[in-house]
Amino acid sequence: MAIKIFIDQGHNPSGVNAGAEGFGMREQDITYNVGTYLATLLSQDSRFEVRRSRNTPEESLGYSNVSSLAARVGMANSWPADYFISLHANANVNPAINGAEVYVAENYTESYYLGEQILNAIVNYVGIKNNGLRLNPSLYVLRNTNMPAVLVEMGYLTNYNDAQRLKNQQWDYAYAIYRGLLNYFGLE
Repeated sequence: MAIKIFIDQGHNPSGVNAGAEGFGMREQDITYNVGTYLATLLSQDSRFEVRRSRNTPEESLGYSNVSSLAARVGMANSWPADYFISLHANANVNPAINGAEVYVAENYTESYYLGEQILNAIVNYVGIKNNGLRLNPSLYVLRNTNMPAVLVEMGYLTNYNDAQRLKNQQWDYAYAIYRGLLNYFGLE
């Protein structure tokens, strides 16, 4: 039986729930592309079944931030997915802040160990700083999904070096997340 992975390409292309921006790039474009590459990798592996929150770059979900998040969670819960991966790019007023981190709702859970594998693979494959696995049970997509869920912050759009990685290594990010999944499930 295939493992069902729901990829949430964080944020809408414009309007409500639009994402961060930096160095001429938009978070929602990066998450769309990385999610599309990841979906392609997973769909080519018969051990996985995959669905995405946004199937076109212009697709928008919801009419407010909350309804946008609820739509993403609703799709995953109604499928039902086995695992939920939400993709994001970070921003900070301090341009020196950089690195990748993964958020989970609880320590020492399936989400925690999945997040650990994904983060390690991103750090090793993309070459970005490891900001660690972080606990944030208040994040909507982590507390409202019925399956293990992780929120991946792939880097900071407001840091020049991270922004270059997010611009030029989108396939590498997707491949790293795929490798993280394989490591988590003990598949090769």
